[in-house]
Amino acid sequence: MTVIEWIRFLIGAVLLLTGLAIFVLEIIGVFRFRYVLNRMHAAAMGDTLGIGFSLLGLIVMNGLNFTSLKMFLVILFLWFSSPVSSHLIARLEVTTDEEKEKHYKIKSLDEKEDLS
Repeated sequence: MTVIEWIRFLIGAVLLLTGLAIFVLEIIGVFRFRYVLNRMHAAAMGDTLGIGFSLLGLIVMNGLNFTSLKMFLVILFLWFSSPVSSHLIARLEVTTDEEKEKHYKIKSLDEKEDLS
């Protein structure tokens, strides 16, 4: 292998390991948090960022070809669809939550927040 191939391999491996670390943090966050919106936030952010880093690592290792273009399009699709689906699920949870006072405080626009 030439020096450039080794550099490309090392950069791809670092990106793949970063994606793996993000997935591990996501799993810890999903099991550690108690409220469903906190869990969903950890899962959505971890999925978007972890899959992005992992696929970028594969793109770097694979080189520039048609397969890399397809992997980039998967990253692009996931980057747009994951936050939108998470937002819709969060709105559903907020509107159907029967114990709202237990999880968060509802404020009106007329209330002033005490900053002191």
